[in-house]
Amino acid sequence: MRRILSWPLVVAYCRLNGVTPHPSWHIFGLPLIQRYHGSTITIGAHFDARSFYGANPLGTRRTVLATRTADAHITIGRNVGTTGLVVVAESGITIGDNVKIGNATTIVDTDFHPLDPAQRFINPNDGRAKPIIVENDVFIGMNAIILKGSHIGARSIIGGGAVVSGKIPPDSIAVG
Repeated sequence: MRRILSWPLVVAYCRLNGVTPHPSWHIFGLPLIQRYHGSTITIGAHFDARSFYGANPLGTRRTVLATRTADAHITIGRNVGTTGLVVVAESGITIGDNVKIGNATTIVDTDFHPLDPAQRFINPNDGRAKPIIVENDVFIGMNAIILKGSHIGARSIIGGGAVVSGKIPPDSIAVG
């Protein structure tokens, strides 16, 4: 009932932030959308996002979709389900169709800050960024972290709590 009653607010909030809502979405709780002017956030049909504590027996945090530059994009395919997902793009993050993403997963394509300590004081927001691609039919377990430059092949499984940095071939299981 809460989801149905809040739908007009979700639609207005998405449009206000430059995201076109789809009537097939199931949004539980209001996600946080931070879209940098000129960037794009595109989400396909049948998107399921849970963003409030009672929406999942594991509890949850708020779903966050954020872009940090005008050239950044977040593209989420069809039939994607998430709980408490955080996605931050400085260059680009693409999530394919039929992807399931476990509670409290974080996907970021940037270091946010320079790795060189001296550079952190000169320009603290000048971290390196590389696009991320998650292909179709991937399952990502809860509390996973997907880092810049990662490419997860189709039908792969990422274990809960895994940290992914690099290429995962299709039909693989990656844990740890």
